[in-house]
Amino acid sequence: MQKSPADCASMADIRAEIDRLDKALMSLFAERWTYIERAAEIKKPAGLKADIPPRVDEVRRNARKNAEAAGLDPDFYEDIWARLIQHSIVHEQAVLGETDI
Repeated sequence: MQKSPADCASMADIRAEIDRLDKALMSLFAERWTYIERAAEIKKPAGLKADIPPRVDEVRRNARKNAEAAGLDPDFYEDIWARLIQHSIVHEQAVLGETDI
């Protein structure tokens, strides 16, 4: 049963809720990855590169904006998204044959 932070009476409750959220985040990251896979499939016949700098900039700006709107540290979350983006680019480069990976 999901508890709000105020309803947590012990560290065990807190840990259970953090574990629940971490599992949900991984599920969302897995869903996000399916779109990365599909992007590579679409880019290949379209002749698009894995790394499209204007889109990278847009996604990073979105991460900052979304973090700020949620009351989170925009620098920290932009950094996380930069890592997600780079990981996706490396994967797409391999799928598109842009590297020897």
